[in-house]
Parts: sequence; structure tokens; C-alpha cells
Amino acid sequence: MDPSNTQQVELISLHLSAAKVAYMGNQVDKLSHLSYAEVPTTDPNGLDTEEDGPRIGVSYIFATDDDELDDNHHQHVDGSEQKEEEKHFNELDCAVYHREECIYERSSNTTELETFSPENLLNKCKPGDVLEFVSAGQYPHWAVYVGDFQVVHLHRAEVKNSFLTDASQGRRGRIVNELYKFKPLGPDMVVQNAMEQVGAKDRELSWRNSECFAAWCKFGKREFKMGGEIRIGKQPYRLKLFLPDKQFHVLEFQSLEDLIMEKRRNDQIGKAAVIQELAHHLSNSGSEANVH
Repeated sequence: MDPSNTQQVELISLHLSAAKVAYMGNQVDKLSHLSYAEVPTTDPNGLDTEEDGPRIGVSYIFATDDDELDDNHHQHVDGSEQKEEEKHFNELDCAVYHREECIYERSSNTTELETFSPENLLNKCKPGDVLEFVSAGQYPHWAVYVGDFQVVHLHRAEVKNSFLTDASQGRRGRIVNELYKFKPLGPDMVVQNAMEQVGAKDRELSWRNSECFAAWCKFGKREFKMGGEIRIGKQPYRLKLFLPDKQFHVLEFQSLEDLIMEKRRNDQIGKAAVIQELAHHLSNSGSEANVH
């Protein structure tokens, strides 16, 4: 591996606690709670485009969802506080690549990043939509809208069916169906995926955070599940962070799950902190950010 790439990877501290690695073809040791046979990789009327073949499953000691607020946080936010919060919420533009294919892109120039109050968001939702609730200093919280003002989401180590306004915990939200570039399942299948998991908790879960759960419901990709990909050898995923003055910085990962954990950490600490962190790292390593 190029030394500069090694330095980039060393920037990340994902705090993953791997229990063991099992070589079992397409089957993963039962502790990982992942059965590929039950993953709906396509719409029933579509074609399965995923490649089959041996994979390595990694089992983890379960940790609770990393994106939860205190239950009383943001329950009562007046107008002035809301506007102040919006002003300070500032995320870094980024893109995700699997080898040379862009599979996720978030740009402040896209209208999809506009956020709405939970009440206004309800007027825009359709069953099967994926929602993201955001707030300065907090991990984003993802959910699947299932109709009748309700969402299904991973909250405090349990998949729950909640009213959208309750799940938002006062945060502003947006519909994020288009951030990931995978072919989505049909709305009915997305809702079915979500509803079938309601009540799953603790070691029954196959997702490390609410984003992985909601994205799995939407796209049916095993890459969003714990232990869904090889974690040794090549690092096929790249997280491209867009910095000021047309510069960018690239981090490499062995799995989509690992990359999502770092992307979410960046969102939680905010744009300014990420830029400062990168500047400190690059100055210490003697490297420079790449110029677009």
C-alpha cells in the first residue's frame, strides 16, 4: 500500500471490537446474526445483480446504536433556538466510491439536502422513503417511512415502529432516497423489510446504526449488515471529503460498514472540526490534501 494511503487510513479510529473471523463460504458464524439467505437483494420482479462467492464474516460484540440522543433532548425547541441550531449544523460534502463506481454522493448544491420540520416533512413522505434527521453535534438518525405518520427505525438497540414526530426527537429531517446510488427495492418491499424487523433487539440485530438499517431496508444489500464483507486484503471503498479551495482528502476502507461509521462520525463532529482534524493530521504527517 502507498505510504500516504496508510497515513490516511490511520486517521480513522472506528472502535470496532471484532470477536472473530469465520471462513464459511456464503454462511457466517451464527454470532454475527447474518444469514445471507434471508437478505432480499432484489425486488421480486427484478434481477439479482449481486455477485455470489465466498465471503468472510466478522462477528462483533454488540454495541448499542451510536446515534441516539437523550430521550429528553430537543423535545421542546422554540423558533429562535431552531434557527440557531440550523445555522450551526454544517456538514462536509463527500462521496463514496466502490473501486471506481460512485455509490453515494452528498453535495450542499443539491436540493435534497434541504431540511424540514417534522410536521412539514410528514407532508412530503411516501411509504418506502428513507428519512434522515439531523442536528448539530449529533449523529444523524435514519428511519424508513411506512405510512400513517409512522416510521421504523433502529433506536437504542431495538428496531421500533414510532410516529415520525417522536422518532425525530425535535430534529429537522429530509428525504434521502437518492444519496445512495444503488437500485432501490419497490416501496412495498422496503416497508415489508422494515416492518418484519420491528421488535428485534440487542444480539438479534444485524446493523450497527440506524443508517445501515434504513439503507438495508431500501436496497437489500448485505454490505449494510454486520460482517457482510471481507475485511482483509484490498480496500475497495474510498471516502472522498471535499475541502475548501477545491481540495479533497481520500480515506480507504475494507468494507462499506466501516466507511459509514467514519462518515457518521464526521457528521457528528461537524464540518469545521473535520477540516481542523485533517489539517492537523496532514501537517504532522508532512502530507498535503489533493487538489481537485
